[in-house]
Amino acid sequence: MTKPRVLLADDHSLVLEGFKRILEDHCDVVGMVEDGRALLDAAARLKPALVLLDISMPLLNGIDATRHLKSLLPDVKVIIVTMHADADYLSEAFKAGASGFLLKRSAGSELTQAIDSVLMGHYYVTPVLTTHLVNSAIVNSATPETTRQPALTPRQREVLQLVAEGKTIKEIAQLLNISPKTVEFHKGHIMNQLHLRTTAELTKYAMTHGLTTAP
Repeated sequence: MTKPRVLLADDHSLVLEGFKRILEDHCDVVGMVEDGRALLDAAARLKPALVLLDISMPLLNGIDATRHLKSLLPDVKVIIVTMHADADYLSEAFKAGASGFLLKRSAGSELTQAIDSVLMGHYYVTPVLTTHLVNSAIVNSATPETTRQPALTPRQREVLQLVAEGKTIKEIAQLLNISPKTVEFHKGHIMNQLHLRTTAELTKYAMTHGLTTAP
């Protein structure tokens, strides 16, 4: 029986090696990368059946990387493995096209089960999240719309993450293949939309919302 081709993405090399050891008898691990943009390049080249990735990754976070992956390879299956036990992250992951959502603390025992499930066309969410998600849904349903954070577009999220990671306007323009003026426009619009005044405030917002782990 042919093993499924799996690509791994996480910004910690020890985590990647741990996942590889867990999966090597069950899957053909075709590559390991440590940032979201390297993931897109590797996926285009290697054509995996499944991608296992973290949410918090440099250059492009896991949720936005998932969105790009599904555009690039519509048939690829994506499983998010993260430390974020949060209903909003789960919702955004599935909106982006993920088929599975695991927590890192439970991934070891569930990984192959989740992979088998999503490759069969099912969705998989770690049972650890069940109670937490129900409680979050109750809280969110009682939260007035006016107090919730405004939604950013995928491009705005990309610009915000790169600004928070200390990239210059020119560097962001090159990474996203857009003009510096367009980057400036997005940055200004994000700041107005989120009612933020400084790059430091943008960075804090990005870290709080899981778009980056560090400036």
